[in-house]
Amino acid sequence: MENVSSFRPGRSAHKHIVVRSWLMLVGLLSLALITLVLGIVMWKTYNHRFTFYLKWQDALVALLWFLSFLSVGGSAMTGRFLYAVRAGSKQGMITLSDKQRLVARDLSSLNLASIFWMLHSTFWCFVALLLGLVPAILIGWTQHITNQALMILTTILAGLFSLGGIAVSVGATICIIVGCVGAISFTRKLGAAQSYVLNNRTILRIDDFVLTISHPGTEEALVDLNLLDKADQQKLLSLLHEHWIGGQGDWNPELGEEIEAALHGRQLEIVAV
Repeated sequence: MENVSSFRPGRSAHKHIVVRSWLMLVGLLSLALITLVLGIVMWKTYNHRFTFYLKWQDALVALLWFLSFLSVGGSAMTGRFLYAVRAGSKQGMITLSDKQRLVARDLSSLNLASIFWMLHSTFWCFVALLLGLVPAILIGWTQHITNQALMILTTILAGLFSLGGIAVSVGATICIIVGCVGAISFTRKLGAAQSYVLNNRTILRIDDFVLTISHPGTEEALVDLNLLDKADQQKLLSLLHEHWIGGQGDWNPELGEEIEAALHGRQLEIVAV
């Protein structure tokens, strides 16, 4: 019969992650609602008659609604991470079986930072898109210059600059599309369980009490062992050491020393407490 050991995040660590996730989720949903409403209000304040230039109001409305779109996307990512944290608290963040199989979930709160920076990068790509369209907005202003010669000159210059701006906007649009496509895969993998067979193709590393697991053809996993209770940390490290010895060190020769160093550090902390 297969012997399976599961390790769940400690109560305080789990509570910390859940609280931070909910704060981020509520903040993003609030931002999505506020920017959506502001965009609707702004949309009603000006006429929408077709022009050959871009109205600054259109740019502002687009920015507000894009912020709303980003916030909804960020909310979906955060919700997915919350679901993964819940699954990890029930099924285990790390599961180790005596058949040399390891299942791990990355439930570190650093995932929330990754979500933020992805949204941050996409937002500034959209700002770059709008900046590329600024000359097209200026055309609407140059047409109101009373001096005929100056009006023609500035309109021509704005039109020429708008050609270069379009290239910037196209590049930024491509980056946004690529980012949105990548976000789908990123969201699906957030906190997802990754399964590994502990053999000589699997590489494990322990650095600053973070377990790194990589295997050809499988997504790399980073597991913060600090999320576990101290007793579970010691038990997991001991089991990993037993499996490493059972595999005669075929995984990676340095792992034994890394596990022993981590065990020694944890034992010193327990004695100090």
